[in-house]
Amino acid sequence: MATTTKKAAGKSKKTPAASTTKKHRRSVEFLQKPTCTSCRNARAYMEKCGFDLRLRDIGKDRLDPQEIENLIGQRDYKTFLNTRNELYRRQNMKENPPTRAQAVKMIAAEPNLIRRPIIISGEKIIIGFDQESIDDL
Repeated sequence: MATTTKKAAGKSKKTPAASTTKKHRRSVEFLQKPTCTSCRNARAYMEKCGFDLRLRDIGKDRLDPQEIENLIGQRDYKTFLNTRNELYRRQNMKENPPTRAQAVKMIAAEPNLIRRPIIISGEKIIIGFDQESIDDL
């Protein structure tokens, strides 16, 4: 992140540069459901920061099992599960998590079960609206 230095009482203090939110940043994939509040908030923030978002509505253009596997990669698949989802709660997945294979199948069948938004920038993946991680892209 670009910074400017302000001197106060002989000490340097780093603060975000005024142009940080206006500068153009790279293009990223943005997997979302347009009705999701976290997705709307993350999208608005990223657009304000100048990101070029390649949008995909995962409710209409669902992820297939292979895409889900590729997204998860070596990460803990449980972090991709949406703990607010009715199916997650009904099946008590917190206490009895599905296997990775079961989770992939369930996410493919029920896109609301995946935590969102998912922001993909090269090898980096951000799950949910994490402003600090977005700022680091």
